[in-house]
Amino acid sequence: MRIDIITVLPELLESPFNHSIIKRAQDKGIAEVYVHNLRDFSEDKHRRIDDYSFGGDAGMVIKIKPVDKAINFLKSQRTYDEIIYTSPDGIPYSQKEANFLSCKKNIMILCGHYKGIDQRIRDTLITKEISVGDYVLTGGELAAAIITDSVIRLLPGAISDETSALTDSFQDKLLAPPVYTRPAEYKGMKVPDVLLSGNFKEIEKWKMNQSLERTKKLRPDLYDDLMNQE
Repeated sequence: MRIDIITVLPELLESPFNHSIIKRAQDKGIAEVYVHNLRDFSEDKHRRIDDYSFGGDAGMVIKIKPVDKAINFLKSQRTYDEIIYTSPDGIPYSQKEANFLSCKKNIMILCGHYKGIDQRIRDTLITKEISVGDYVLTGGELAAAIITDSVIRLLPGAISDETSALTDSFQDKLLAPPVYTRPAEYKGMKVPDVLLSGNFKEIEKWKMNQSLERTKKLRPDLYDDLMNQE
């Protein structure tokens, strides 16, 4: 998989993509992540890529021309399955969407910034708009990092134990059950007996019950949706 990210502040993405799972996946050749500075596509001598908004609204808007040039430059080199714009009014990001994107070959992400981008880009070049939550960030770089991380960790070989990603929270619309490790007892606090029993049928039953209880308590919205589907 290849992910190309267009941003005004590429420096913000240096650390997330040079450590942990994302770095290991790139080292293994499982994924490629390239960050492109939008200012490189500016024709302004000061490399400006923003201007005042028509209509007198407060805040600066990313201009259409440098974005159009950047996107079409990348599209001239390969076909993209999705061209994503990170935006507060995009579709809510979810594990289901991460699973969907992990099956793609080439993805482009355009990071929002300032007051936003010229609407004509959204109307003609963007295939999907994604929001990582009902709040506003300074820019879309952190959202792009979230999307990239959540997608790459699902790729075969990215995680040493591939079954781990399949048991994460939200994969089956449930929160994950509690997890424990050694020692079995610490300051009087004991690991549930069932997890030490070696009875895998009972252990799986316990995990499912815990997932249901935790989801009902902590995310009643997910629990209700699950119950309504049955």
